[in-house]
Amino acid sequence: MAAANAPIAMKEALTLPSIGINPQFITFTHVTMESDKYICVRETSPQNSVVIIDMNMPNQPLRRPITADSALMNPNSRILALKAQLPGTTQDHLQIFNIEMKAKMKSHQMPEQVVFWKWITPKMLGLVTQTAVYHWSIEGDSEPVKMFERTANLVNNQIINYRCDPSEKWLVLIGIAPGSPERPQLVKGNMQLFSVEQQRSQALEAHAAAFASFKVPGNENPSTLISFATKSINAGQVTSKLHVIELGAQPGKAPFTKKQADLFFPPDFADDFPVAMQISHQYGLIYAITKLGLLFVYDLETATAVYRNRISPDPIFLTAEASSIGGFYAINRRGQVLLATVNEATIVPFVSGQLNNLELAVNLAKRGNLPGAEQLVVQRFQELFAQTKYKEAAELAAESPQGILRTPDTVAKFQSVPVQAGQTPPLLQYFGTLLTRGKLNAFESLELSRLVVNQNKKNLLENWLAEDKLECSEELGDLVKTVDNDLALKIYIKARATPKVVAAFAERREFDKILIYSKQVGYNPDYLFLFQTILRTDAQGALNFALMMSQMEGGCPVDYNTITDLFLQRNLIREATAFLLDVLKPNLPEHAFLQTKVLEINLVTFPNVADAILANGMFSHYDRPRIAQLCEKAGLYVRALQHYSELPDIKRVIVNTHAIEPQSLVEFFGTLSREWALECMKDLLLVNLRGNLQIIVQVAKEYCEQLGVEPCIKIFEQFKSYEGLYFFLGSYLSSSEDPDIHFKYIEAAAKTGQIKEVERVTRESNFYDPEKTKNFLMEAKLPDARPLINVCDRFGFVPDLTHYLYTNNMLRYIEGYVQKVNPGNTPLVVGQLLDDECPEDFIKGLILSVRSLLPVEPLVEECEKRNRLRLLTQFLEHLVSEGSQDVHVHNALGKIIIDSNNNPEHFLTTNPYYDSRVVGKYCEKRDPTLAVVAYRRGQCDEELINVTNKNSLFKLQARYVVERMDGDLWEKVLNPENEYRRQLIDQVVSTALPESKSPEQVSAAVKAFMTADLPHELIELLEKIVLQNSAFSGNFNLQNLLILTAIKADPSRVMDYVNRLDNFDGPAVGEVAVEAQLYEEAFAIFKKFNMNVQAVNVLLDNIRSIERAVEFAFRVEEDAVWSQVAKAQLREGLVSDAIESFIRADDATQFLDVIQAAENANVYHDLVKYLLMVRQKAKEPKVDSELIYAYAKIDRLGEIEEFILMPNVANLQNVGDRLFDEALYEAAKIIFAFISNWAKLACTLVKLQQFQGAVDAARKANSAKTWKEVCFACVDAEEFRLAQICGLNIIVQVDDLEEVSEYYQNRGCFNELISLMESGLGLERAHMGIFTELGVLYARYRPEKLMEHIKLFSTRLNIPKLIRACDEQQHWKELTYLYILYDEFDNAATTIMNHSPEAWDHMQFKDVVVKVANVELYYKAVHFYLQEHPDQINDVLNVLALRVDHTRVVDIMRKAGHLRLVKPYMVAVQSNNVSAVNEALNEIYVEEEDYDRLRESIDLHDNFDMIGLAQKIEKHELLEMRRVAAYIYKKAGRWKQSIALSKKDNLYKDAMETASQSGERELAEELLVYFIEKGKKECFASCLFVCYDLIRADIALELAWMNNMIDFALPYLLQFIREYTGKVDELIKDKIEAQKEVKAKEKEEKDVIAQQNMYAQLLPLALPAPPMPGMGGPGMGGGFAPPPPMGGMGMPPMPPFGMPPMGSY
Repeated sequence: MAAANAPIAMKEALTLPSIGINPQFITFTHVTMESDKYICVRETSPQNSVVIIDMNMPNQPLRRPITADSALMNPNSRILALKAQLPGTTQDHLQIFNIEMKAKMKSHQMPEQVVFWKWITPKMLGLVTQTAVYHWSIEGDSEPVKMFERTANLVNNQIINYRCDPSEKWLVLIGIAPGSPERPQLVKGNMQLFSVEQQRSQALEAHAAAFASFKVPGNENPSTLISFATKSINAGQVTSKLHVIELGAQPGKAPFTKKQADLFFPPDFADDFPVAMQISHQYGLIYAITKLGLLFVYDLETATAVYRNRISPDPIFLTAEASSIGGFYAINRRGQVLLATVNEATIVPFVSGQLNNLELAVNLAKRGNLPGAEQLVVQRFQELFAQTKYKEAAELAAESPQGILRTPDTVAKFQSVPVQAGQTPPLLQYFGTLLTRGKLNAFESLELSRLVVNQNKKNLLENWLAEDKLECSEELGDLVKTVDNDLALKIYIKARATPKVVAAFAERREFDKILIYSKQVGYNPDYLFLFQTILRTDAQGALNFALMMSQMEGGCPVDYNTITDLFLQRNLIREATAFLLDVLKPNLPEHAFLQTKVLEINLVTFPNVADAILANGMFSHYDRPRIAQLCEKAGLYVRALQHYSELPDIKRVIVNTHAIEPQSLVEFFGTLSREWALECMKDLLLVNLRGNLQIIVQVAKEYCEQLGVEPCIKIFEQFKSYEGLYFFLGSYLSSSEDPDIHFKYIEAAAKTGQIKEVERVTRESNFYDPEKTKNFLMEAKLPDARPLINVCDRFGFVPDLTHYLYTNNMLRYIEGYVQKVNPGNTPLVVGQLLDDECPEDFIKGLILSVRSLLPVEPLVEECEKRNRLRLLTQFLEHLVSEGSQDVHVHNALGKIIIDSNNNPEHFLTTNPYYDSRVVGKYCEKRDPTLAVVAYRRGQCDEELINVTNKNSLFKLQARYVVERMDGDLWEKVLNPENEYRRQLIDQVVSTALPESKSPEQVSAAVKAFMTADLPHELIELLEKIVLQNSAFSGNFNLQNLLILTAIKADPSRVMDYVNRLDNFDGPAVGEVAVEAQLYEEAFAIFKKFNMNVQAVNVLLDNIRSIERAVEFAFRVEEDAVWSQVAKAQLREGLVSDAIESFIRADDATQFLDVIQAAENANVYHDLVKYLLMVRQKAKEPKVDSELIYAYAKIDRLGEIEEFILMPNVANLQNVGDRLFDEALYEAAKIIFAFISNWAKLACTLVKLQQFQGAVDAARKANSAKTWKEVCFACVDAEEFRLAQICGLNIIVQVDDLEEVSEYYQNRGCFNELISLMESGLGLERAHMGIFTELGVLYARYRPEKLMEHIKLFSTRLNIPKLIRACDEQQHWKELTYLYILYDEFDNAATTIMNHSPEAWDHMQFKDVVVKVANVELYYKAVHFYLQEHPDQINDVLNVLALRVDHTRVVDIMRKAGHLRLVKPYMVAVQSNNVSAVNEALNEIYVEEEDYDRLRESIDLHDNFDMIGLAQKIEKHELLEMRRVAAYIYKKAGRWKQSIALSKKDNLYKDAMETASQSGERELAEELLVYFIEKGKKECFASCLFVCYDLIRADIALELAWMNNMIDFALPYLLQFIREYTGKVDELIKDKIEAQKEVKAKEKEEKDVIAQQNMYAQLLPLALPAPPMPGMGGPGMGGGFAPPPPMGGMGMPPMPPFGMPPMGSY
């Protein structure tokens, strides 16, 4: 059976290796396909990953690095389920991921291993363990739910499938196990069927199973079926069966009869068995697929075998349903993804023809809406109709495939049937059946509706339309419109009868819906006509319609101006305005005319509307002058002002203030220029000063910044409007600091009688000119003096105020001012009143009225200036009596007492409150002695000194100075510039000090003399006091002072004083002597007071005599003294002497300095003695450390060993490091060995060339750095054995490996390095770096070992690094091998071709080249083989056949001139029907004169230049070649050329066949003439039969008669007569039947009228009632829509994979 005619079409949808899937992973455990959407492949090398293949984009696989034991893609969405076994357990960890959202949805840890799992629904996973089955939902947080236990028959079975039915009430688990002992190769299949509702299981034998839904005729609900296939052996007999049974039969309903059928396996497939089963619900077919690639197709309803064939030469291990096309996908071991689909064009003819099963063919056609059964269905329908089985005929017509019977003829047939009394009319039965099965077509809907409308049963129509049972059409709408306009409109809309819909909306006055509908369907009605129609009856509706038109996409279909004019024609001003306001919202320049128009019509008719429009500011392009004039006429003066642009117009309009809102006028002024605004203001004041003043004031206030304050003031002043000035400046005053502004405001307020405002401003303002304001207020003579009081009080014009008030007899304001306003200014008022000779009684009364609020000092000052102080006596005494302690009160009272000479000494000495300085000053001119008393009392030093100097009172001054004991005062009087100093000193020496008995006074005086730098006078004084047995002879301070003064003034006397005096401060005086550089005197003082340390310091630091210091130290024998001497010796560099002195002093405090000095002087023997002394004093790590270092420096290694064994606090680590750094390696070795610092010890031993010991120490240290140091040292010393020991411990560290390698290589130790690396391979910690580095070394120095190394350790190499090394060293064979390992097949192929002498291996290259990603490498490989290995080029091309462009390959070979070389390849790929291949092969066949192969090529492959080939070989010397040329011309339709060529070669049979196939009568008749001309009578007779259909009988007879060939034409004539006799008989028969039909129709027409009445009576009973809302019913689905045709698709028919058909049933 040809593949194109097979009922099942197979094609290769995809090959997994072509998208990079390694064939080793194309297995049942690695590949999953849960639906026709995704394939999921799990890879484990070169790295763990999961590949997801979207069947919609198969060439763009998604590869993700995921480690898992199994991976499943969700059947519908991009959700991935992963399963992985937990290490060391039998538990599985399950996870579900959403790939699109990149988020984990759920995870669960199963307590036991999951041996099989599968998506049983898009929301549910089925999990199969060794003992049970679980369901796990991906929704929510639920865990797997146990469904049932596995039955015993599935123990030790490999589970291969698990499924559930659509309702999830039935579950089936399938497994396979090894066959029975009698035939182990036949695998046994087991199945467990479980009922969820009954919770029961049944064990069966089956290899594959699937669930299906099938609706049994007569049942409302579908039944659940299970189909399973089994192959078993019993008593040596193999039985193969397919079973179809019903699960859970519906009670009281017709059951599905159990079906079974045999599965026939050919002998070659005896051990084959079913592995999968899929069911096509679209076509009702069962697909059973076996392991070895057999496909069995059965009908689900009858279990009838439909088809069998082998679809794959390789084993199939996985299938998935392709539900959308009614087929399935299958994957075989080669990686082919095969798609099996029903061949819709051939399956029904196949079943009816090949299988001769007409009933099954009809059922298939009805079930799948398939072509091919038209004649059978029509024939069956006619049979039923003839048998008056109208119900069955109606059902058949309703279910007819592709609706072939649902035609007007069928309706007419049912209409023509007479109605039997008491029976439903057949026509109604037909319509009822159609309604229950689905939707009626247009003609059926119209006919049924006509019946319903005649009976006025429109409710039935409404229900059917709501249920979408009728197909709407314009004719149906016209019919229904006669009874219901609304229902008709719905029908028109569904039928897309746009003009009728628009007309209906217009009739219903739903004009807005017209626009919406027209936009939806793309209809363009006459909008202007519609608008005019609406406008006649509904102005508001017309407005709404116009607005909707304006909002249409693409712009309004009617001009805005036209719409407006139509409104205005009907005087619809408001509607026109509303329309224009809406459409003119964008405010576009092109709408200027319309903007002007809408304003004009409203200014004339509705000015308030125009005002509102202008107020909104929505227009800006209208004619402003025109609108301004209209506004002025309409009385909208503000709008007119806003639109006028000339000053005369504005002036004319603006004076109409009576009709203009003041605020609007004020706002308008803000739009004018400064000059125009001032002009308008003047005009307004000129026209009506009183009436417009408030507006002008408001304008001036609002825009004073723009207009300027001065121009505004000038305008008011020009019209002498102080009121306006007052109001204007009042608003501006708070923000102005201009004195003139403030004054003008005060002036305006005063002149307008605003006295309170004048008072307020004078009180609060800080900016007016006080002098100017005062003068104005005095001149104004306001009745209220408070403004003047404010000005004068604030700005110091109190005398002027007092004079003004007194002279104007306003005494009340004077009293009020001093009592309430400012009592503090009372002295000024009193003074002015005294100047104005006011009566004393008034003044006294004024003073007493203020009392305590009155400031006394200025009052006294004012009275004292006028010599009227006595005026205050009563007031002051009154204050004192009240207990006042005010100094000014008592000062004034004291002055009065002094003037009256009323015992002033008593007052001055007893009164504690007066100010001595003030009163003393007052007394100086009156009585200096009283002044001295006052000054002494107040300690007024400066005043007292001045008054005593002035009046020569030096004795009083000396006594005062001595008593004061004030240093500053002494400094002042003893100042050399004081001309009275001598007199004072004489009085101090002669009178004041002798009278004093106070040592403090003497001391203060002496200190003052010292401070005044009078040493000689002081010395004489002190000698007299101290040395002459006075009361102060033994005074400690005076003795100190005497010596200190001598040190300063007369050093020659110091030694004498030191020897004579005993009661002085020796340490302090000694220090002073040192500072004065009197070192011998200081030494004597320290020695006298036994201060030996200070004494020796003087010798050392000042006298600088170490010899005297040593002598002094021997004399006193004090440790402290020796310590100071030692420090001095140390500073002078006498280290040994200093160490001896430190030892004598037993001083260990300076050990740091001593150690430093000893090291610098290299006196380590002395240092050892000193440090031993120090160790007895202190336990310092520094001391012990330095002692060890000193021992090492003097080479006393034994003492070091003894010392470190003793208790010590030395920092041995630091000491060791120091010794190491200074190359004292022997001592360092002792230290490092003692503290177990093996790393340092190893380094030290290296320095000592003790390598074995260094290695041992390094081993103990076990440090990478130490190992490296020892290793490198051993390498330098060529101790390679020891170096290798160290190296093995280094190279296990990845970071240090490269350093070791470079060190060896830099020193040329290549063999030793390789030996080291080879030894390192066996280490437990050997890592990838060692293997890789050894490979690099082999590549550089031992290439003969490189390949073996790579093959042995390929998994432990860093391949990229080794690739670089091999590339550098040009080891091409090894480089190729590495590229292959690393999956860099492009580079591998390139390397092989570029370096073929070393790298090429044919088998290897074939494996590599098919895996490259760069397509160009395929053609490079072709060139390569053509040049170097032409004998094997066909082998390579066969491998690349699926990947290369065959045309390009042929072009390459053609250009190279070796086309014959690839003939086997071209033969192999010729099945692809490529033009270049066909032409190349044909060319070769021509050259080889192989006409058989050439003809076969032409027959099978027609994609080539036929004419060119024919022209090439039509003159070939071989007859058969020329015959092929004629054959080509025939195939190309060039009949004449073909016939001519055949005639030329006497190939008459070919010529006759060509003429017959051409279908051209002329060619056939010409050929007859040719045979007659050639005398070929037999050929003439043959041509008549071959070209029988083309040759006209008269021509044939004429030619035969004329050429005497009647005998040869007789057979043709007999045949012709027989044929035409039969045709005449048929015509006569048809005529007779037609006459009978005419008579029958005439009879039938007579009964039509009577039958129509019967239809009307029986109609309600005949049609089925519509179902209730929400209720379903049979046939609601309406059947299946015919799928798109599958044939063709631009591809040639696909053969059954090279296998001949294996027969059919």
